[in-house]
Amino acid sequence: MNKQYQRIVFGLKVKELRQDKSLSFSDLSKKSGMSISYLNEIEKGKKYPKPDKIEILAKALDVSTEDLTSFEMSPAMLHVGELLRSNFLSELPLDLFGIEMQKVVEIISKAPARVGAFISTLVELSRNYALQEDNFYFGAMRAYQELHYNYFEEIEEQLIAFKKKYGLKTDAVSSSDLESILLNEYGCKVVRDGMSSYDGLSKIHSIYIVKKNELLVHNDVNEAQLSMLLGRELGYRWLNLKERPYFAPLRSPQSFEPVLSNFKATYFATAMMTNKDAIAKAVEDFCGKEKWDGDGLVETIQSHNVTPEMFVHRLTNIMPKYFQLRQLFFIRVRTSPGSEKYTIDKVLHLNQRHHPHSNKIYEHYCRRWVSVDALKELHELRQMGEEKVIARVQRSKYYGTEDEYLTTTIAIPAGPLQEKDISVTFGILMDDWLKKVVRYASDPNIPFRIVNKTCERCPIMDCQDRAAKPYVHKQKAEWKATQDILDKVIQG
Repeated sequence: MNKQYQRIVFGLKVKELRQDKSLSFSDLSKKSGMSISYLNEIEKGKKYPKPDKIEILAKALDVSTEDLTSFEMSPAMLHVGELLRSNFLSELPLDLFGIEMQKVVEIISKAPARVGAFISTLVELSRNYALQEDNFYFGAMRAYQELHYNYFEEIEEQLIAFKKKYGLKTDAVSSSDLESILLNEYGCKVVRDGMSSYDGLSKIHSIYIVKKNELLVHNDVNEAQLSMLLGRELGYRWLNLKERPYFAPLRSPQSFEPVLSNFKATYFATAMMTNKDAIAKAVEDFCGKEKWDGDGLVETIQSHNVTPEMFVHRLTNIMPKYFQLRQLFFIRVRTSPGSEKYTIDKVLHLNQRHHPHSNKIYEHYCRRWVSVDALKELHELRQMGEEKVIARVQRSKYYGTEDEYLTTTIAIPAGPLQEKDISVTFGILMDDWLKKVVRYASDPNIPFRIVNKTCERCPIMDCQDRAAKPYVHKQKAEWKATQDILDKVIQG
């Protein structure tokens, strides 16, 4: 148990013993000769006394020194001890959110039985819904992004300093520029096609070999993807990120720090490849149009020499910061070409919990989503011998609510490093401000649809796009009817 936990356990035991003996801080201060403020610091887990003072405290509390300093807890505090001995609290990125460990433990210790039951419930839920540690790490990362409206000024400023030092253009950065900086400044050699001799790594885009200071890159990456990989590698170094992953894309992290480092380096690389002023100007021009223009949006993306996903990610930074459009969500949907199975593997919600979200209970996402429609259209185009990126828009109103979103989807065909088709979607809550900023939002030709979350929970009985029966909705309706009857019987 580390020193921080040692202080916390000691403080909890002192507090429990003091309260069991009905001693006030003033009483214990008189018996021990220690100040009230010092005793308060001990109980909060901020101070750990020297051996001579521990002996004095033990005598004042009428216990042995061994009992006071052991890690054994009373029956009422057993679950707190188990929690502290586990890695659970140490894995929480509390400092990222400005939360002190002592405060968390203090809250837990005030109602141990109830909090213990609550923690057990969370553990049981995580087991039932197959939630893993990495679900938590990525969830915490999303919460951190949402807390800052997904815009990080300090990384933007670091990028400006980086570009200034190496004389890079503000509107375009080539992979050769980045490769040169990695080699000359950091001694890191980029080995293109460096992974061809390894079997079983077809889904890995790059690997950093520490001992050789080499970055192995998959042969099938295109220019935009290569620039992104090199930019991320430079991000780790320029931002001095020590606990970092050594391959991309990031999978199954063992702690939160690599997730945070990966995010910061990726943000650095994305911002490098998509100059914020240029993107903001392009967005302003596009949003000023009276009519929706999907082909024009694709052309705008391609003119910036970045992948569509990178462009949309950058929009989630720029839209809240420059256009005050903060009621926004982002989702990425994957599907195998021609498959009817759709998976959400990336989600971001700004300003509130918006309706679309991933689920781990294997229900079928609403087929009325433009995210799904665009992927279906992609498959139809492929059958006609046409492969291209497409952009689609839809006004989506969620069933049973007043919440309507302007949802824009970019659907991208599978490529050598991307076995599945994907659609990246950002939705903005429809209100007067959106209509003022996004002129084409009032275009009458934009499709309007009532949508929902999953087919299993949807009461729209005449839906022609349904992929599964609404058994969850029916179960709830049946129980509601039963409850109504029970209420009448009970009330006589």
